[in-house]
Amino acid sequence: MVKFLVLRFSSIGDIVLTTPVIRHLKKQVDEVQVHYLTKKSYASLLESNPYVDKILTFDGDMKSCLQTLKKEEYDYIIDLHHNIRTARIKLGLKRMDFTVKKLNALKWLYVNLHLNRLPNIHIVDRNLETIKLFMEEQDEQGLEHFIPEGEKVDLSSLPEEFREGYLAMAIGAQHETKKLPKEALIDLCGKLSVPLIILGGPGDQEMGASIVEALPGKQILNACGAYSIHQSASLVEQSRVLITHDTGLMHIGAAKRKKIITIWGNTVPQFGMYPYRPDPASLNFEIEGLKCRPCSKIGHQKCPKKHFKCMMDQDLDRIASEAGRLFRMES
Repeated sequence: MVKFLVLRFSSIGDIVLTTPVIRHLKKQVDEVQVHYLTKKSYASLLESNPYVDKILTFDGDMKSCLQTLKKEEYDYIIDLHHNIRTARIKLGLKRMDFTVKKLNALKWLYVNLHLNRLPNIHIVDRNLETIKLFMEEQDEQGLEHFIPEGEKVDLSSLPEEFREGYLAMAIGAQHETKKLPKEALIDLCGKLSVPLIILGGPGDQEMGASIVEALPGKQILNACGAYSIHQSASLVEQSRVLITHDTGLMHIGAAKRKKIITIWGNTVPQFGMYPYRPDPASLNFEIEGLKCRPCSKIGHQKCPKKHFKCMMDQDLDRIASEAGRLFRMES
């Protein structure tokens, strides 16, 4: 028996981006067990994954965590997070490890000096590079997200006008500079002429309510905070098109092979975090040639330049037009 420990602590999107590594290990290594260590808040994302044999959770207590891990007697560690915490775990376990290349120095150059020296390679392929020693070949299956049986949303539970097809829009993101501002979101939703379900967490509920209130008579359902992450994934899976910022539901949409329209703010696809193998009709919208972009590899709560052109200058008419076209396309 060969035992692997996979390390990735956050976030929703990052966990989904590691699923090809789990699958390749489980399917291409004989007599293997794959254990996964993550934060407790993200463990549910892996509970229905058939390629994970055991999920372990980290609660901040490194000493207790290492005591638990040492009992497992792992053969190899696959570090897909590559930070101080995972370095302490690798040092404590003293097992052969394989660590993802985060390319932070090259990202720093791009953000601070606007010199793009990043390789044209997706983070998924960089993740898979860490296990090349154990792989016979790379499959074509892409990302995966498994929805527990009890979390699938029955479309008959939705208002009648959404049962024959709808567009899903994920309005959230971890940082404000990765999101369209309120006025732009309302404007974009007003330009859409198809049933629309707004998705997001509890923190997006107020924004969703504001959009609905501003557009009386439109077929809009505010689902923010009303569904779990798996239920939101189910609504994405059953949608015809997903409009999203650079966020976790974008990667879940890619795992479901959806037609995705991604709206990019301060981050850029060149960081290697764009939708991985979604429906080929998918589109990216970004303000190219903006000298201050990217201004961060993650994001800010406010635009450092105060003009927020990366989102304020988005072509909302074209986004709405393309969304309608994709909505009408045959699947």
